[in-house]
This record gives sequence, structure tokens and C-alpha cells, in this order.
Amino acid sequence: MKNITKIIIAIILAIPAFAQQNQWICRTGETSFFSETPLENIAAVNKNVASIIDFTKGEIAVRMTMTDFKFQNHLMEEHFNENYMESEKFPTGTFKGKIQETIDVTKNGTYDISAKGQLTMHGVSKERLIKGKLTINNGQLTLISNIDVPLKDHNIEIPTLVMAKIAEVIAVKNKFVFTLK
Repeated sequence: MKNITKIIIAIILAIPAFAQQNQWICRTGETSFFSETPLENIAAVNKNVASIIDFTKGEIAVRMTMTDFKFQNHLMEEHFNENYMESEKFPTGTFKGKIQETIDVTKNGTYDISAKGQLTMHGVSKERLIKGKLTINNGQLTLISNIDVPLKDHNIEIPTLVMAKIAEVIAVKNKFVFTLK
């Protein structure tokens, strides 16, 4: 009887460990964007993006602080935070979504992956389907995805004076390297 009790206790204690085996975390992901116009190109990168994937639940979440975007031109960075993103009022951008595919993270390879969910920027949430490539290599997961974000979808207004210098749709690229949580 004592042995059966010990086995039951061992199984109960092991369940949370098994449940968490499919939770992967990235603390220093990279999100960059590029705005191309005939007058000026604007690029920035944020290397402090956090993300978590839970393959058991089929969920992904991404969170970034807007002031962590770095530009080559300090004045552009200032305008981005103060005038366009209003980073004091809307300090973070997030994505929370459901992964559309079932992926076996124990098998090395590169897989198409997509997630449908809410992209929130500038205080406005919009449903998006984000597609990417997930590479699994000996217990390390790398996710690369691209998305085009129309500024009007998130109520990001561009003054008429500089409209020709900023694209209406911004190309956003993400790269996250995950490790088992």
C-alpha cells in the first residue's frame, strides 16, 4: 500500500513538470521595422522583446517596450516615441494568439507556423494572422516572422508635413530564440 501511495504522489508531482515541458521562453527577442519612401528610409530595432510559446495550450505571447526601439538617428527615435507612438501613454506593444498548427518540438526541422490573435499597438487591438518559420535544432527553437502593419489600423497619425517621409504600411520583422522554460 505504501508503494502505491508513493507512486501516486510521484505521478501527481510530475504532472506540472510534464505540462511545462512545452513552454518555451525568449527574453531577448528582436523586432525591427523598416519604412521605405522615396524621400527617406527609417529603420529601428528592439532587442529586448519577450515572448513565450506554450505548445500544450497552443498559445504564443509577445511583449515589447516601445522606448526600447533604437534608431541610427536620435531625432527619429525622439519623434517615434513622442509624436507617433506616444510611448508615455502607450508604453508597450503586444501580441497574444493561438498557434494554428500542431508542431512536435522533439523533431528537428523547419516548419511553417502561424498564429491568429490580437496585435495591440498604440492602444488599439486588431486581429491578425502572423505567419512565420519555426526552426527546431537540438532543443533550441528559432521563430522568424514578418508582418506588414498599416499605421491607420492602430490610429497612428502621420502629420501631413512629413507624410511623404513615412510609409503608410510598416514592414515588421521578428526573430526569437526560445529555450525550454
